Amino acid sequence: MKYMDRRRVLKYGAAGAAALPVLASSFGGAALAQSADSLTIAYNVALPSWDPTVGTSAVNPTLQSIYKSVFDQYLDLDNDLSLREGLLTSWGWNDDRSKVSFTLRDGAFWHDGAPVTAEDVVWSLTRAADPDAGNPVQPVWAGIGNFEIDGNNITADVLNFDPVLFKWMAFLTGYVLPKKYLEEVGSEGFEQNPIGSGPYRVDVFERDSFLRLKAFDKYWGPKPAFETVVFKFVTDATSRVAEIESGASDLTIEIPYEEFDRLSAKPGLQGLSTPVSDIAMIFLNDIGPMEDKNVRLAASYAINKEAIVDRLLRGYGVPIDTLQAPEYAAFDASIKVPYDPDKAKELLAASGFSTDNPVKFTIQTTRGFKPKDFEMIQAIVGMWRNVGIEAEIEIYEIAKHFELRARDELAPAAFYNWGNSIGDPSTSTFFAMFGPSPHSVWDTDDLDGMLLPLLGETDEAKRIAGYKKVDRYIAEQGYVIPLLQYVQPIVLREGLSMTPHVANYVLPQLIKPAN
Repeated sequence: MKYMDRRRVLKYGAAGAAALPVLASSFGGAALAQSADSLTIAYNVALPSWDPTVGTSAVNPTLQSIYKSVFDQYLDLDNDLSLREGLLTSWGWNDDRSKVSFTLRDGAFWHDGAPVTAEDVVWSLTRAADPDAGNPVQPVWAGIGNFEIDGNNITADVLNFDPVLFKWMAFLTGYVLPKKYLEEVGSEGFEQNPIGSGPYRVDVFERDSFLRLKAFDKYWGPKPAFETVVFKFVTDATSRVAEIESGASDLTIEIPYEEFDRLSAKPGLQGLSTPVSDIAMIFLNDIGPMEDKNVRLAASYAINKEAIVDRLLRGYGVPIDTLQAPEYAAFDASIKVPYDPDKAKELLAASGFSTDNPVKFTIQTTRGFKPKDFEMIQAIVGMWRNVGIEAEIEIYEIAKHFELRARDELAPAAFYNWGNSIGDPSTSTFFAMFGPSPHSVWDTDDLDGMLLPLLGETDEAKRIAGYKKVDRYIAEQGYVIPLLQYVQPIVLREGLSMTPHVANYVLPQLIKPAN
């Protein structure tokens, strides 16, 4: 490497007759000439770290598309969120669930040409389980140990049963890394020259500017359609619109929905949209005014989610009242937190608040990370003001959210996009709401006591029913404010073919010429 309602009818947008010319561009000081065998993506976040298994970057859902282009996961996800083969070709428990076993595929290679070995798999799992290594979901991986290797076959003891273990192998931090290489070069060397076993290898990386990838000719899976892929890190939504409209980029995501509609109708461009496994939510921190149940519930009842989706997001979104999207295993449509501003006023009055004497707190939000994120919070703050809540908006970058959340220092309210690509309640409700979790800022004994037994529940039906019960309790207590399931807007040039992934991945290896 050179180191430098679903729109009520969702649009699989039409394109016009003539493709836009693909322009050469200069970005970050390096020429990124586009051609028929290259693909340029204007992406909404920059990559802060090349290690997909440790640190806060490892649990940023938006970075997974980049990580999955360069590294392989143990397992992969189909578009219905079911598991499929990754580097592992078989996996499972024994009858009494005291052991796990899995098999590494033949013919996988690292980008330096060395073969991927069972030792790499075991080392990656052991490293992820090390409490000193910095894996943000270390307890998941610490549930298995005492590995034994027989050729490509691996067995391990179950130390703490986790019914979602194999789903995690296709989720955050579930990547296989090269043992020998990483031990030789260390973490700093790996940042300078990362290698994986994925469909693309890193060619040029300019931090905060762009990433250029080249197809890996020894990749075990299908050969990617494009030899060269460039991720431009374009964090400003307006600039992403300009990238795709000018032809400087071939594809972009997370743009305002009015721009999505406009660009989708332009000759040479096409728009794709589908509900994805991402939820817009407002974390509530159990500090200050949020310790008052009346304030929490009033904040929920005062939000008109339907109006936000219909008027602000142009119908691109699905209002929800729990941390489960409709595609998730524990989704319960009967759990409702209705829009009821009169009820909100009554609750606030019971705690001594009114429009003349409002309760006051700060709400944090990103601006441009997701379509209309800041505008949504502006609208919500206006709705709150009408019932007796005065909220001051603080804008931060998504990286700052992760830092503050890990230290349990978020404001009383903080907007966030929760990504759960495996659709399991343990990776939404549990990790978002269990006090000791590094992803949670709500920390009360009542909720922790309900959640903890579900983590190791062996009866799947009982586990799912338990999470539905917890979700209902969370809604009744107002411990979090779910807003909506996102619809991902993707605009790409005519002549490209792509099926949007429910897990919200934008994977260059799955993008092809239309013909």
